Amino acid sequence: MPLSTPFFPQFNPAVLPVGRAKIQELATASLDHLAALFQDRIGPDLLAPAPRGPNSRRRIFSTAVTFWAFLSQILSPNSSCREAVRRVAALWHLEHNRQIDSDTGAYCQARVRLPLALLDKIGRRVANALENMIPMANLWLGRVVKVVDGSTLSMPDTAANQKRWPQPNSQKEGCGFPMIRLVGLFSLASGALLQTVTDSFFSNENNLFERLFKFLDAGDVLLADRNFCSYGNLSALLSKKVDAVMRMHQSRPADFRKGKALGKNHRLIGWQKPTKKPRAMRQEQFDLLPAQITLRMLRLHISAPGFRTRTIVLVTTLLDTKLYPPEALLELYRRRWTIELFLRDIKTTMKMDVLRCKSPAMVQRELAMHCIAYNLIRTLMLEASICYHVPLDRISFKGTVDTLRQWAPVIARVQTKPKRRSALINALLLVIATDQVPLRPNRREPRAVKRRPKPFQLLNKPRHRMKDTPHRDKFYTRRPKKTRA
Repeated sequence: MPLSTPFFPQFNPAVLPVGRAKIQELATASLDHLAALFQDRIGPDLLAPAPRGPNSRRRIFSTAVTFWAFLSQILSPNSSCREAVRRVAALWHLEHNRQIDSDTGAYCQARVRLPLALLDKIGRRVANALENMIPMANLWLGRVVKVVDGSTLSMPDTAANQKRWPQPNSQKEGCGFPMIRLVGLFSLASGALLQTVTDSFFSNENNLFERLFKFLDAGDVLLADRNFCSYGNLSALLSKKVDAVMRMHQSRPADFRKGKALGKNHRLIGWQKPTKKPRAMRQEQFDLLPAQITLRMLRLHISAPGFRTRTIVLVTTLLDTKLYPPEALLELYRRRWTIELFLRDIKTTMKMDVLRCKSPAMVQRELAMHCIAYNLIRTLMLEASICYHVPLDRISFKGTVDTLRQWAPVIARVQTKPKRRSALINALLLVIATDQVPLRPNRREPRAVKRRPKPFQLLNKPRHRMKDTPHRDKFYTRRPKKTRA
């Protein structure tokens, strides 16, 4: 579906295909409203032309042009490469009454030339800037809390993607899609996606989580569900001086008769090193584990009007009962659900659940661009929350994306007028702050779809074999009329 709001209203001075001077101007110009809003957070140094080697030539689709065009596609999931290029061609024709080549080849090749290391560097810079904006009042008892969780992503069924990320065994050959297993590290206070690690669908989430340890800082608190609650993970976190709050793994018995009593359903316990090495752990890692770790174990009851009371068992390395009482730990673990909302925003709202690129190299770039776009949107949300004293979790992510698309072209028109631009940005943040989601605590909805799918049969054989299969449609197949005896 074509967009009603073009993403490149200021693009025409940068697409001149005539003359070296015009192409050189393209490499440094602020090309569109996305650059006008976000280039200060990314920094012009990262998108500047390389002095030599790859991306050093003065091309029409320079690194900066390609990056902002790619970002606009991510923020508009229905926007294709053809649409982006032809929008540029239309604007060029409008301003200069001349045709330029509207083929997508040059732009697609420019996307391939975007260095993945550059995108990772931009992603880290945006995420770090977002973390530095967090007010102290938003921290949990003065501590930085990071949340980890895993998910999966799908992509086009190409031979290269299947080789890099094979499809699950439950899908028939020729009928499934390549799958990526992803583990992400989020900031609880800002919602920033700090880092992601990926591997094939058959990889272990705890092995991927191990690759995130280097992104945890001493003094952090890690919040995680029961899947990550293991002796090895807790020991590794303690060695980095990182505390943890996790739900007890279902395979470990919660025996409240052992340890030191700290209160009702509250014990100080010691976990012994396992006698057998876990399959997912290397032998050298297992040998370095301490013989015992000390934890607090709490049995907590979650009750909400209209729902049955649930009992959960938490373990934590936060041993000070005065600084971290059970009520505070329960409230913290209840907030773990927000990571599901973060994943919904980036996967469902931004359409990252099904990636579109057909080669592994471009899939990795597309994933990196999704992380950058998500954090830029979270930056606007946090700024609106701080400026207008609105709780961050009440601001709509989808509403912020929609507001950005409509307001950014207007702000780009006054780029040369700082006072007017500042006033419009403040108005943009006010609109974002007032677009709040309803306050519905303990809301519970069935995970079911009301809209019925189209009555087409499923592709349960490879496509070339299904072409010879007669079409079966229970709604449109003529049935013989019944005759009365």
